[in-house]
Order: sequence, then C-alpha cells, then structure tokens
Amino acid sequence: MTTDAEFEAAIAALQSWVGRERVVEDEIGLSSARRIAGMLDIDPATLKQGDALPPHWFTMFFPDIAKQSDIGPDGHPNKGVFLPPIPLPRRMGAGRRVTIDGALRIGQPATKRAIVAGIVPKFGRTGRMAVLTMRLVIETGGKTIAVDEFDAMYREAPKPGQASPQTPPVKAPDNASFADEVLLSSALVFRYSSVTWNAHRIHYDADYARDEEGYPATVQNGGLTMQLLLDAALKRASGRLAGFTARLARPLWVGDTVTLCGAAPVDGKMACWAADKDGNLCATMDLTLA
Repeated sequence: MTTDAEFEAAIAALQSWVGRERVVEDEIGLSSARRIAGMLDIDPATLKQGDALPPHWFTMFFPDIAKQSDIGPDGHPNKGVFLPPIPLPRRMGAGRRVTIDGALRIGQPATKRAIVAGIVPKFGRTGRMAVLTMRLVIETGGKTIAVDEFDAMYREAPKPGQASPQTPPVKAPDNASFADEVLLSSALVFRYSSVTWNAHRIHYDADYARDEEGYPATVQNGGLTMQLLLDAALKRASGRLAGFTARLARPLWVGDTVTLCGAAPVDGKMACWAADKDGNLCATMDLTLA
C-alpha cells in the first residue's frame, strides 16, 4: 500500500503524458451508421450514403481498437496502450464538455485527434482518485466539427467482499416538462457497447461486476445514458445543437428503467437530467441551442 505522498508523486510522474496526441481515422461507413440507428430504434434503411448524421453521433465513431493481447482483466486496453498508466484499477466516465459546429457525413472520412489534456490526483470520501481529461477534436472535410473534453475517473478497488462506495443519493428535480422512461435492457447496453467497441466487463459480466468491482449488478454505460438523454431532449428542442455539458452523478444498473427528463428551452439553453427507478438523480446535462 503506497502512501498519499507516493500516490501524488506517481501522478506527477505522468505529467509527461499531458499534451500527447494520437489520431484515429474512421470512414464513417454506412453499415456502422445503420447499426447505430437500429440500436437507437431508428429504421436503418432511412440512412443512405452521403447523408449527414445527427451532430452528436460523433461520440459513437472512432473507437480505440486494441489487439486482443493488449486487453486487460477489466476488458479495457491495458494501461499505456492508449491512455496514461494511472496507478488505480477502476475507470468510469464522469462528465464532458462539448462544442459542435457540424456533422459527420456517411461515407466521408473523418479523424479524431485524442489529446491528453490533464491528469489530476484527488482525495475524497471514497478514497484516492485521479481524473484524466481527454480533449477529442473531430475533423472532416477540412474543418473541425466538434471538440469533446471528456473526464474519466480512476478509483481504488474495493476490498474483497466490500461493496463499491456510492455517492449519497439526491432526489431528481420534480419540475420536468417532459419525462421519457427507457428500459436499460441487457440487449440495448450490449448493442451500445458493440457499436462503440467497448469491452468493459462491468457492462455485461455480472460476476465480474459483483466480485471484482463491488457493484450489485452490471453497470449501465454512462455514454449510453448521455446519448439517450440527448435524444430525448432534441425531440423537444428547436434549433441546432451547438454543444452540451454533462455530468454523471450515480450509477444505473442494467435491467432497470431510467427516466429521462428536461425543462423547456429558455433563451437557447435547455436543462435535462436522468433519474433512476427510485427517483434519484443520476445524470445532468445542459444543452446549448443555436
């Protein structure tokens, strides 16, 4: 067991990673777009070569494709393959800040520039943590169409037999102008993990999620929560999605129902949130509409 000072020194030693950049290419294929559409309950046949995609769909392209021998015991690529080797075993998405200036087009090649923007140690009620911030710059047709700053939270593993510590519950707001209930079925979560090439075992391996990471069940993918919340909001919004900020507050469990809520747009802004089956706040999102 290292001391807090040794942990901070280990994080400081990783600062050479900050500023590192790699490029991921994607052809934005028709078959990929149609698989995403089907997963979101949209008729895949409505998508054709050359069509512009919904602006926020860029988050489901440009996967990091690791060799099987580079996959770790949690299903993620091993530390140091794509991301800094942060000395904590558990990683989950925490939040993001996104600006959008255009859209991907089916059949038009595009790139993602993935830049390590920051690595910060933290000490909280649940123990040692580190926040990795990645800046993702999406480019196609000679222009930048989106910039996504994404935070991932790294945490200590629970002791054997110990439950994973959770943030105390906070009730979701009760002033929603819309509320859509969505079943987080295992098939839906599996299909999202498939289209995003995400093999994190907490999303499909119940024994691993319980025995190794201390969760009561398989864990809903936070990226899917954000996708569903955006989709629900944009059904009620007017104008173009120019950006959003999002924060995950509490885990959701595969097999449960999530309620996707939001307030009416005001002056180009729209506040949204997600609540679990007990009415607890699980995610917040603020949309900017142009």
